[in-house]
Formats: sequence, C-alpha cells, structure tokens
Amino acid sequence: MSTAFSWARIWAVMVKEFVQMRRDRLTFAMMVGIPIMQLILFGYAINTDPKALPTAVLAADNSVYARSFVRAMENSGYFRVVSQIRTEREAEELLATGAVQFVVTIPENFARKLERGERPAVLVEADAADPAATSNALTALLWLNQTALARDLAGPLQYLQNAPPPFEVRVHRRYNPEGISQYNIVPGLMGTILTMTMVIMTGLAMTREQERGTMENLLATPVRPLEVMIGKIVPYIIVGYIQVSIILAVARLLFAVPMVGSVVLLSLVLIVFIAANLAIGFTFSTIAKNQLQAMQMGFFFFLPSILLSGFMFPFRGMPEWAQWIGQMFPLTHFLRIVRGVLLKGNDFIAILPSLWPIAAFLLIATLVALNRYRETLD
Repeated sequence: MSTAFSWARIWAVMVKEFVQMRRDRLTFAMMVGIPIMQLILFGYAINTDPKALPTAVLAADNSVYARSFVRAMENSGYFRVVSQIRTEREAEELLATGAVQFVVTIPENFARKLERGERPAVLVEADAADPAATSNALTALLWLNQTALARDLAGPLQYLQNAPPPFEVRVHRRYNPEGISQYNIVPGLMGTILTMTMVIMTGLAMTREQERGTMENLLATPVRPLEVMIGKIVPYIIVGYIQVSIILAVARLLFAVPMVGSVVLLSLVLIVFIAANLAIGFTFSTIAKNQLQAMQMGFFFFLPSILLSGFMFPFRGMPEWAQWIGQMFPLTHFLRIVRGVLLKGNDFIAILPSLWPIAAFLLIATLVALNRYRETLD
C-alpha cells in the first residue's frame, strides 16, 4: 500500500461517511433538527420581558379613579385583567394555584379619601415565586400612581397632581419577597435533573440489552411486556428518589430554600412524574436501534422541555403557540407543583390541575411503549 498522501483515498472515506449518514436517517435528522429547533425557540419563543400577565382585581370602590388606575395598568402592557373577584379568599386561591400573577386590591372609600388628599393605598400582591416573571411589571407599576389619574384630577383637584402622588401603591411580593433566584431555580432543578437522567437512562436500558445480545435471553423467558416495563422502571424510580433526597438536602442546607408545604405530598407526586419520564425513555428505547440513537432522542426531548417549561425563562413571556407546546411536557406541570408545594404550601386540591396532565402523559407514553414492544426479535 502506498504511503504517499492521496486525495483519492480521502475522497473515498468522505463518500463512505456520507453514505453512512444517509443510512442512519435518525442521526441525520437530529443533526439538522436540533439547530433548527434552537433557532426557532430562542428566536421566537424565549422572552425575558413577559407582558400581558394575568391579573385579578378586588375592587371595594368602583369609582372613576379606580377604573382609571386599572386601565392604566392594562395600557402599560404588563397587566391583563382576567378576573373581577369579591373576596380575599378568592385572591389567595388564584395566587396559590398560579392562575394569576397579580391581585390588585382597591380599598373602600378610595375616591373619597383621594379627593380629601389623604393618599389612600392600593395593594398589589404579586406571585414572586419566579422573580424574573414579575420584576419588570412591578417596576412599571411603581410609576403609575403619578400618571394614571392625570385626566381625572382636573379643576379643583388639579393640585393633587403635584408631589407627592395622590395615592400610594403598596407592592406585596408573595412567596419570595426578597426576590432570591435560588428559591425558584433550585426546586426547578429537581425536575430538570430527573427529566434528563430518567429519560436517557431508561432509553439506554433496552437498547443496551439489544446491543449486548441479552434481549434474546429476556425474550426466551415467560415475561410479559408490562412486566418487563415495570421491572425496568422500578429501579430507576428508586434512583430518582435518591436524587430528590440529595437535591432537597442541598436546597435546604446550602441555599436555605423554604419548604412550606408537605414533603410527603411532593413524594407522592414524584412517583407519577418519574414514571412519566421513564415511560417516554422506554418508548425511545423501542424506537432506537442503538444506544447513540436513544441518547439523541433523549436530548431531543429534553431540550424543548427545559426551554419551554418555564425553568430558564418565564413561561408567560412566551407566545401562545409556544405555551401550548410547553403544556405537553411533564416538566412544565411539575415545576408548578414543586414550586407550589415548597414555596406556597399548596395542598393536593391546589396541585391537582397540574398533576392530571402528568398522569395523562404517563398513560399515553405507557400505551405507546407497550404497543411498540416486541416479545420476539424480528
């Protein structure tokens, strides 16, 4: 064989690699699909300045001044009134479940006190569990008491437009009053770590059996598909609980993350969430031909999960189409649950709207995996 440098041999190797790429269509699709997905998600879906945030109004005074203030909030672009409530209990429930981001309370005799120059206070309660979702909106809010009533305070009330402002805006940041980002990020890491490890590890489990040839021995036994799936999943559930225990201990000891709610309730929810991720990993293993493909599919699932779930960027800052896609991932709903339980002290009723989508995802992924599972080798 000639030892001289040969462009012909290099060309032959290049042709061979392109042929292999063409045959491995899944890998080629990942190489093309992941950059496109990143461009779309980062270009269109990711927004660090969320606007039109859902807001509830508790108005004990329905005067023209109260309506002007609420309208000024909406005109700022950061607030969208979605509910007119009557009791403080309703306000508490809406904030605890995450149905609204803000609750605006206008007190009784607001108009009378304002006209007398007594500077009444408007209370704005914010769900500050995710500081990034509310910081810009609250900054804009603090200036509205100086401009919101500019048209209403005319004639004999003109003097009220002078400093100080005619009324006061008191902001109450709920669940994370100091705006500590670790309180939001560390509980969220629990979901992202579990999603990444559970999907990938389970995806590799079955493909490893096929590559090593041990699948034939497994198929020769009288084990049913559901039994194989449960047997493969349960050990990883135990591993998942070990990971969660470590995360909770670190969150408490190093970052002083408050744990207001029930850890027992969170542990029960974890069974459903971990099983859902393991089921999708098992599904990938029935599609992939080798461990590399299983890992690629795992990352293809993990990337949009972390970007569209509200972990890295405010969920309500994304356009509606991105929010609809994000709602399909278990991580989106689990983040609401874990933050709600740890930071807000939510009970089972409060987390149920976020729990049933995870259970539905688990059911669908399990049915798909069992349908694709083969009891005999082709």
